Amino acid sequence: MKFTTYTQDLKKGGTVELSDDLFAVPYNPALIKQVVLSFLSNARTPVAHTKTRGEVRGGGKKPWKQKGTGRARHGSSRSPIWVGGGVTHGPRNEKNYSKKVNKKMARKALLSALSAKVKDGEILMLESLSFDTPSAKDAKRFLLAAAALEGFEKLGVKKRNAALVVLPNKDVNTYKSFSNFSNIFVKDALNINAYDAVKYKYIIVADPKAVEEKLLERVNGTSK
Repeated sequence: MKFTTYTQDLKKGGTVELSDDLFAVPYNPALIKQVVLSFLSNARTPVAHTKTRGEVRGGGKKPWKQKGTGRARHGSSRSPIWVGGGVTHGPRNEKNYSKKVNKKMARKALLSALSAKVKDGEILMLESLSFDTPSAKDAKRFLLAAAALEGFEKLGVKKRNAALVVLPNKDVNTYKSFSNFSNIFVKDALNINAYDAVKYKYIIVADPKAVEEKLLERVNGTSK
């Protein structure tokens, strides 16, 4: 599959041919949903926690005698029907929300999501993307230039989750340059997943051939 590449100044460069095994995979929404839900579930931290009647302090003494008062019988003031009592069927922080998916499923979901982005014209291929020093000013200039391209207008107006920048390797300067932008996230090719691919509107790939090599390592299970 051939892609048009752009320079960092967003001028048309040449073309690059990338593997169909990465960017022309059949769309599988059911698999993508399953994998994305697993990421969200595994990232979930149970915080809400209620106490049962056995955990609430006090209530050991019977509120009043069983008979003769004309009132309903009660054995404890910590019953769930009393104010200050325990909670019935409330949230518990020991609940395990994790969901397991195997590596093969996760890889297929990523490739399916990437292929869908290609089909929708939401992937931008750059010949390279780097900064000599961390510079939010240069990063903003790049984003405004990218937003001028047809189909990528939302890069300039979408406040959150506008674009995922995929680098072949970790680059501190590039990461820091975009770190102040809430709508941009930078990640290296070996660590992206299906959730990243569907979370962001656009995917910006720097040095496509190098990224392709890293992705093929993951698909073939040879990455370290």
